[in-house]
Amino acid sequence: MLDLARQRERMVEIQIAGRGVRDPRVLEAIRQVSRERFVPEGLAEFAYEDWPLPIEAGQTISQPYIVAFMIEAAEVKPGDRVLEIGTGSGYAAAVISMIADQVYSIERHPELAEIARRRFVELGYDNIEVRVGDGTQGWPEAAPFDAIIAAAGGPYVPAPLRQQLAVGGRLVMPVGETLRQQRLVKIIRKSKSEYEEQDLGDVRFVPLVGAHGWGEIERTRTGAREKLFPGKPKDLPALVREAAEPLPGLDDPAFGRMFDRFANARVVLLGEASHGTSEFYRARAAITRRLIEAHGFTIVAVEADWPDAAAIDRYVRHKAARTDAEVAFRRFPTWMWRNTDVDAFVRWLRQHNGRLLVDERVGFYGLDLYNLSGAMRAVIDYLDQVDPEAAKVARERYGCLQPWQNEPQTYGRMAVTSGYAKCEAPVVEMLTDLLLRQLAYSAVDAEGFLDAVESARLVRDAERYYRAMYFGTAESWNLRDRHMFERLEHLLQAKGDRAKAVVWAHNSHIGNAAFTEMGLVRDEINRTALSRQVRRCGRTHRVWHARRNGGGGDGLGRPDGDQAGQSLACGQLRAARA
Repeated sequence: MLDLARQRERMVEIQIAGRGVRDPRVLEAIRQVSRERFVPEGLAEFAYEDWPLPIEAGQTISQPYIVAFMIEAAEVKPGDRVLEIGTGSGYAAAVISMIADQVYSIERHPELAEIARRRFVELGYDNIEVRVGDGTQGWPEAAPFDAIIAAAGGPYVPAPLRQQLAVGGRLVMPVGETLRQQRLVKIIRKSKSEYEEQDLGDVRFVPLVGAHGWGEIERTRTGAREKLFPGKPKDLPALVREAAEPLPGLDDPAFGRMFDRFANARVVLLGEASHGTSEFYRARAAITRRLIEAHGFTIVAVEADWPDAAAIDRYVRHKAARTDAEVAFRRFPTWMWRNTDVDAFVRWLRQHNGRLLVDERVGFYGLDLYNLSGAMRAVIDYLDQVDPEAAKVARERYGCLQPWQNEPQTYGRMAVTSGYAKCEAPVVEMLTDLLLRQLAYSAVDAEGFLDAVESARLVRDAERYYRAMYFGTAESWNLRDRHMFERLEHLLQAKGDRAKAVVWAHNSHIGNAAFTEMGLVRDEINRTALSRQVRRCGRTHRVWHARRNGGGGDGLGRPDGDQAGQSLACGQLRAARA
């Protein structure tokens, strides 16, 4: 009977460590992965020999040494997010997953991808995601990556892979003009625009096929020689045409169904470039209606001020209007929300909510921070109802901003020229007092408290914003987007675990700033960049917590502040949100 465990240990000692692989994490990961589970059943006895073996779809599994060598060269370590190009049997991804936090693996052969997925489920590898696609394009929505490893050789390192590498990240892949003239290269991203390249020696890999690699392989024979033809580079319009899907008419129910693919998301971001056309407003409304009706979305959060959107929220949820409230959406840009297409959606949402129980109704909320006067009025009006003495304090504290409430930019100029933030302390104290009384106030009117506390946050952040805008840096933009991001977080928390949100905003707020001039040149952030950072930090906390407890513990609980500091990126995010 085969002693595969002994063979595996012998392979590690002789074929891998004996040939120069020294990283103890890599050696231990190789020891833990049963290679025989990743080869066809009839080849299990050869699993620990140091040569490639045939697998499905006419492909091969790489020899164990080269797998270990490339992982070591990529300096994969705990906490890393790793992109693998060429899933194959799944063996290399499984080894990487024993070290890294998360592995994203791309395979161009659907048959291999499906087999690998089943193996990962059967063997308990729960931190590996597999997709079928063009590996030369990378995995943009999961980027940036701390390490990228390509198990196929291209004529050059694809630009998308370079761009998806984190600063400090390492990329390892074979590069060469032909399959017989490949060199293994290592690229380290030193800064946003600077890369360092190292040559790791001769290798021979299968071709990397895709838009930024070789074209679909054509082979001719002249004796025993094979010739490969590089894929013709595609311009941007061609790539858009290739990826585009035709849409039905806006009034066709099939239009909304096109977006059922996002049904399982908790947040769907609907961006646009111009705040633009009637057709776009109608399309956005149709998508949102479908997500609400068919998939249980409960929040519509828009790029509008909280007090103004609150007037619509009361209308769509059949709540009494505030008789003393100022008219909503009278400030610039009124045309964004005071138009017939938004009116039609709002009337539909009220009708839809009329068929639901009160606590099931879909809300309409603003995320922005400009309406300073409306927010101060909302806090004071709420406290007049639940705590008149606190309302007197609020009037006194907000009195500091009263002279500038209609032209708050004037306050910013005053605060800068005076050399101090005159009103900062009072507005922070007001928010703090509200939060300290949360239990008592929420017991009287939970919805009213949410409105009041978010209005108080708007006042605090608007005071900071109007001061920061005079410094001429990215800070005022970042304050505004951080405010909108945190408001969305607060809404999701307040509405419970089943809450799901659709967000309407400009692309500059919901595209990923990390991959545009916003982040690369101007050091600006936005909601998507923050959301991805939070997701990374959350995963870091869970993994760290589980490892700290020897794989036990709750592992899924919310991380505390100390856990958030386990990585520099998470520490920076925590500081930014303080």
